[in-house]
Amino acid sequence: MQAHGIGVQLPSGFEGRIFKRQGSGPELPCTVAHFATFGLPDEVGDFGGGAVQLMGDTDVFASLFEYGPDSVGARLFARQGMPRELSTGDFKPYVLRRGMPGQSGTQWFFTEAGRPFTLYVVLGSHARRTSLVPRANALLAQVSVGPAPLAAPVGAPWN
Repeated sequence: MQAHGIGVQLPSGFEGRIFKRQGSGPELPCTVAHFATFGLPDEVGDFGGGAVQLMGDTDVFASLFEYGPDSVGARLFARQGMPRELSTGDFKPYVLRRGMPGQSGTQWFFTEAGRPFTLYVVLGSHARRTSLVPRANALLAQVSVGPAPLAAPVGAPWN
């Protein structure tokens, strides 16, 4: 699967979509990628709202969210390159944007290919993180980020 300068070879058991979220007002459209080991609903918030509530305790959800070009060079995005190998210690229940009992998450800000992103990963069970983190890492190892396309269309998800 490839769209908007992001590519991924989905590991077995994962589904995903890569799309441009339409900006509102002065906001620029942003690239968003969602990956999950469960069926993603049609409407999912940028960081998993509407999806993480559906997770079972053996599921993984990941969101890759691109910020605007004005964020390039910002201190928050100083890390170069997306993390490709997370550890069980990276996941905490209090990192979740929407606190769901038993789940845990991690969030990383970084720049890759001159593009600023947040990687947000949620595990369906903090107690099972030893078996879930390798599944998340299998996904991350398959994600590639290239330079931003010059004329990326805004619209429907690429499935």
